[in-house]
Amino acid sequence: MSPSAEVCAVVLAAGEGQRLRPLTELLPKALCPVGNVALLDRALARIGGLGLSGGSEVAVNAAYLADRVVTHVGDRAHLSVEPDGPLGTSGGIGRLRGWIDGRGVLIGNADAYLADPQREPGKDIAALLEGWTGETVRMLTRPLPPGNTDGFSGHRFAGFSLLPWRYVRDLSDQPSDLVRTAWRPAEAAGELELIIYDGAYIDTGTPADYLRANLHAAAGLTDLTATLTGRATESVVGARAEVRGSVTRCVIWPGATVHEGETLRNAIRAGKDLTVQA
Repeated sequence: MSPSAEVCAVVLAAGEGQRLRPLTELLPKALCPVGNVALLDRALARIGGLGLSGGSEVAVNAAYLADRVVTHVGDRAHLSVEPDGPLGTSGGIGRLRGWIDGRGVLIGNADAYLADPQREPGKDIAALLEGWTGETVRMLTRPLPPGNTDGFSGHRFAGFSLLPWRYVRDLSDQPSDLVRTAWRPAEAAGELELIIYDGAYIDTGTPADYLRANLHAAAGLTDLTATLTGRATESVVGARAEVRGSVTRCVIWPGATVHEGETLRNAIRAGKDLTVQA
């Protein structure tokens, strides 16, 4: 069901990904591959599954290694570059107020990995839009373990939220986050709706969670252009990668090399010899 209010979408891709260093010294976090697909592309595909596409309906922000993000996105979305560094989730949306221009906005974090095997991407988060009047703040969530008091009414944010224009119009382009400027105020006003997501959700911010997302997405996947003369077990091997040693539960980035005699387990390999243990 379509919402009664007009909606656009923003994918937040400006973050540096400090917890993923040194991997993010090579690529911005949004372009790190999960199952051999850039996280940003997964987010754009999910939004596209809702019928939103192109520069008039979808925007992407960029700051850290912005030129890489800009080149990767091309003409698929409107681009908002933050030249002085990331403005945070709220500041990034505030900078896009003129582009949003009176619409509600579906906001997705590029580093959020979502997967619902029962539904196609986009259809799995469609409940965020169903029956929305354009007045409330909605948040995609997963239940927290019993006894955990963090989050929102026993639930944690799961990568996507929906803001009405009346919340967006007051956001500034100064560094800030949506927890402070939108979500908590909406909760206090009784205007926050929690939408339960039944699929898997992983925040890929740490090496361990990044590896977990990859193995959930595509354990056992080797790109057809990769060279595999060694052994790859429960791993994801990227395009043009070379695995001449042995890898188990690993992610081998596109173009990376695992040399003969090397043994990797629970790790990410990028380039010729960069290894990040998860």
